[in-house]
Amino acid sequence: MKLRALAVYALLLGIKGVSRAFFRHRVERVGEFPADAWEHARIGVLLNHTSLFEPVFAGSCPNAFLRKLATDGAIPIADVTLRRPLAGILFRSIAAQVIEITRKRDASWSAVLASIRPGSLVVIMPEGRMMRRGGLDKDGRPMTVRGGIADLIQATDSGYMILGYSGGLHHVQAPGERFPRLFRTVRMNFECIDVAAYRAALESEDGPRGFKLAVVRDLERRRDLHCPATEETGRPLRREECEDTAPVTASSRGAPREE
Repeated sequence: MKLRALAVYALLLGIKGVSRAFFRHRVERVGEFPADAWEHARIGVLLNHTSLFEPVFAGSCPNAFLRKLATDGAIPIADVTLRRPLAGILFRSIAAQVIEITRKRDASWSAVLASIRPGSLVVIMPEGRMMRRGGLDKDGRPMTVRGGIADLIQATDSGYMILGYSGGLHHVQAPGERFPRLFRTVRMNFECIDVAAYRAALESEDGPRGFKLAVVRDLERRRDLHCPATEETGRPLRREECEDTAPVTASSRGAPREE
């Protein structure tokens, strides 16, 4: 293990230890979960993005996943987040490769796709922005999934996609709050999906042209079904619950962005 990988792994283990010391973790699995899922994870997806304090979910992950993130993992994070004084320093250090991306579908997103290689892991928050209290983003729009995740699925030949359904962290630290509230319960559900089988199933139903939109709709459906949100933590509003919502089209789905 290289020096940076050792440093990142030590940091992730430290975050996990602190998280488990100060928060109660409730973790459930959705459906069948292969014994080698974490070792052969190629894509990690966090759904229901609610707070910059989400590194606490390291306490919900096994060491095998954290080790893979430290040695072969890449995380795309928005430039605005990485420029934050303290959060930026932390987020630049939580994976083998942290890729700064913009809010446009430009060369920065191409760098994310270029990071995919045999055995690598890419972790992404495909909604691309944080949910505020009330279930919408900061602009009052529903928390839709962006289509960049479909690019990752198409570029990954084999292995597993681990879907992490967050119970939300507004009860710990909501956007705009400076300090977290300790000794709260954080909830996460994990689901394991075979990447090749998932891609083949959606392409057979919707064809190559409809694949991106099919991924977006499927992940939103899974999120709304499996996120362990409660009144304490909050949940994203479903599309049909929101008024004046623009129709979903594949062309409206660019690379994920972070706010």
